[in-house]
Amino acid sequence: MGKIVLNRVNKSFGDVAVIPGIDLEIENGEFVVFVGPSGCGKSTLLRLIAGLEDTSSGRIEIDGKDATTLPPAKRGLAMVFQSYALYPHMSVKKNIGFPLKMAGMDAAEAEKRIANAARILNLTNYLDRRPGQLSGGQRQRVAIGRAIVREPAAFLFDEPLSNLDAALRVSMRQEITELHQTLKTTMIYVTHDQVEAMTMADKIVVLNAGNIEQVGSPLELYHRPANLFVAGFIGSPKMNLIDGAEAMKHNATTIGIRPEHLDVRADGPWQGIVGLAEHLGSDTFLKVTVEGLGTLTVRATGEVSLRHGDRIGLSPQLERLHRFGADGKALA
Repeated sequence: MGKIVLNRVNKSFGDVAVIPGIDLEIENGEFVVFVGPSGCGKSTLLRLIAGLEDTSSGRIEIDGKDATTLPPAKRGLAMVFQSYALYPHMSVKKNIGFPLKMAGMDAAEAEKRIANAARILNLTNYLDRRPGQLSGGQRQRVAIGRAIVREPAAFLFDEPLSNLDAALRVSMRQEITELHQTLKTTMIYVTHDQVEAMTMADKIVVLNAGNIEQVGSPLELYHRPANLFVAGFIGSPKMNLIDGAEAMKHNATTIGIRPEHLDVRADGPWQGIVGLAEHLGSDTFLKVTVEGLGTLTVRATGEVSLRHGDRIGLSPQLERLHRFGADGKALA
């Protein structure tokens, strides 16, 4: 079990409402990612669920029970932080088993749980080593193992990959996703990296200034953003957003078009000059300055023989166009 329900959860520091009042349901076994820019409240919301911060008002339910005022140890949750927080003088085995020792668990059961966690995380051959003898990715796996042995109702991850290099982040992303498939346990994962959110989540919660902008699957948010904030945040490279006369032609205040939905055609209605051309082999990204529209990002498949200063035409795929009103919300 691991269903978590937030009902009008509010967190204020003095007169400042960091979380103005959030309603959210996280189903048992879901992998949910909280994503948003720095300062949007995602880590604060995670800490409220964990019990590391007190709610100012509202209700938090875990498996149908009111957990709003319960201390962290009574909530049945396990948290993995950005910092590994391992004991340097202890072996991997002792680090993983430390919460079980503190709980006074029977030694035989503790051994069984430690061995199982080590097997799942490919740490069996490292149990006698100390953290200083491990790589960054291995240390993070030890921190996750320490959470696994508790057999929690849900795992809470607070930007756990931020300290790793780019290549290791990719491999750890895959490992955590596979861990979720193995354990089938609810996981809530906080990140500012929307690529992590898109590749890992069953459900994404986009936060902005403490408010939920949209909740949905990665592809729902990508193809049907509810407003300008989500449209501009989800997707890499970002969606092109255009105001002014061109938007008005489509009965909108702003129109959006993703880089891959702009076709390079000599007779395209949007004529522009290539600025930066990034040739990546599988894709080519172009920055094209179009008079009256600004600089647009274009994603072309494969190698494209275009360089700085070339004049090209762009044709938007009209069926892929996104329209937004004056209030920033998506139009039907």
